[in-house]
Amino acid sequence: MTHLHNPSWSETVEPQGAISPFKRFAALPEAQGLYNPEQEKDACGLAIIATLRGEPGYDIVEAALTALRNLEHRGAVGADEGTGDGAGLLMQVPDEFFRAVTEFELPAPGQYVVGTAFLPAETREAETAKAGIEALAVDEGLTVLGWREVPVVGDLVGAMARACMPYFAQPFLASATGEVLDRNELDSRAWRIRKRAQNKFGVYFPSLSSRTIVYKGMLTTAQLEPFYPDLSDKRFKTKLAIVHSRFSTNTFPSWPLAQPFRTIAHNGEINTVKGNRNWMRARQSQLANPLLGDSPEELYPICTPGASDSASFDEVAELLWLSGRPITHSIMMMIPEAWENHATMDPARRAFYEYHSLLMEPWDGPAAVSFTDGNLVGATLDRNGLRPGRYWITEDGLIVFASEVGVIEVEPAKVVKKGRVSPGKMFLVDTEAGRIIDDAEVKAEVAAANPWAEWVKDNLIDLNELPEREHVLHTAASVNIRQRTFGYTTEELKILLGPMARTGPNRSAPWAPTLRLPCCPSARACCSTTSCSLSPRSPTRPWTRSAKSS
Repeated sequence: MTHLHNPSWSETVEPQGAISPFKRFAALPEAQGLYNPEQEKDACGLAIIATLRGEPGYDIVEAALTALRNLEHRGAVGADEGTGDGAGLLMQVPDEFFRAVTEFELPAPGQYVVGTAFLPAETREAETAKAGIEALAVDEGLTVLGWREVPVVGDLVGAMARACMPYFAQPFLASATGEVLDRNELDSRAWRIRKRAQNKFGVYFPSLSSRTIVYKGMLTTAQLEPFYPDLSDKRFKTKLAIVHSRFSTNTFPSWPLAQPFRTIAHNGEINTVKGNRNWMRARQSQLANPLLGDSPEELYPICTPGASDSASFDEVAELLWLSGRPITHSIMMMIPEAWENHATMDPARRAFYEYHSLLMEPWDGPAAVSFTDGNLVGATLDRNGLRPGRYWITEDGLIVFASEVGVIEVEPAKVVKKGRVSPGKMFLVDTEAGRIIDDAEVKAEVAAANPWAEWVKDNLIDLNELPEREHVLHTAASVNIRQRTFGYTTEELKILLGPMARTGPNRSAPWAPTLRLPCCPSARACCSTTSCSLSPRSPTRPWTRSAKSS
């Protein structure tokens, strides 16, 4: 069946007056004919490189860039060979590097926020956006210590990428009073600044955090390092890195839609994304958390219009994490295991999934998702395991996870363990503690965090267990009054409702007249709700359960 796109049924509503960076920094055409930008999805390659040694190093960046180049076949280019579908790298904030290249003094590590901003290419608009960001920082009790222009080699990319290329600048933010802020509080304030700046000025931040930074763009895998010379600096050190090569299957390339995003990188498709976005929008009025501040309406929508399925997933995962949940908890909420018919699952874990199934629908589809909070880094597969994920651990503590074998060369003699992530399972590395945490331990810890089973038992009402309601037999006069009130006719009772009551199947009938007949001024103007809904020509969009489960 062919469905014509109806703008009134769009799953995203753009804030009044907002400029979407997904339109500003992209080569997307307007909706036309059978093309609908809301249906865009992508399929990609990803890799995680991490170390258990406890010390950051440039070797992790080098290995990650090598892995990215070896994922070239998982990305794509169009007719313009210099314009890639997207490539990027996420890593820990390289504190040593930034102290060396900035002209202003930085606070202690973890006490300042940095990110790369995609600003309008036009100078006046960029300066206006900068001033706006500085004002928003003041509102949050922060100050912009300074701006750093990110060096890029713009001539490296193709004409299509250059045509929508942003101006790249890095703001550094810290407490305006010199107060030592908890890192979670600092990142929460940065999140509010970022969301408000995006809605007001159309600025896109690949990242704005005290923990991680993202370098990405409308590039090929081979272009990323030469395009951003920062990535070749030996002071660019980290204990973890996530890289991603984008293949925009049925979509157009875009600077903001390149991955990794702020907390995740994704290979696959979220087939339920339309329903997920709709339910997130429906819940906005019920959201309550200090993260949202005093004016939450300035932060909405949570799922930005024009974002891809992966970008929307990242926005919700980040919201759940910054609102106080561990990153592992957030990912388990969004990509649950197949728990309902799992007879041998630990009862505490089952209770966790049952409780959270009442709060959020699964983001379902073939997916391998890598994620990080800046210390923990890991990956999970969808419950059906429809995207691959393999890992290697070497004797010197190097961790490699990727969507395929061979992203970097590892001597077989040095490999102490290798394997694949199973459907619904999680692979996790704690770079601070220098250890690998297996799936059972991760989920046992999350399941034991709260009395989920008790909360389900005390608060869940099963409609099938409610006592049957006493049947009330209305008098004929009472029924007649109700029928007249709602405009039922003898024809409807005999032709539609009577047979339905006797046999069960729905009946259909032609439309009744939509105008009053001159001889019957008291007759209602149109057919009843019942006959309209039964008519095969009904103009109303019928509600189905799939609207919630999709």
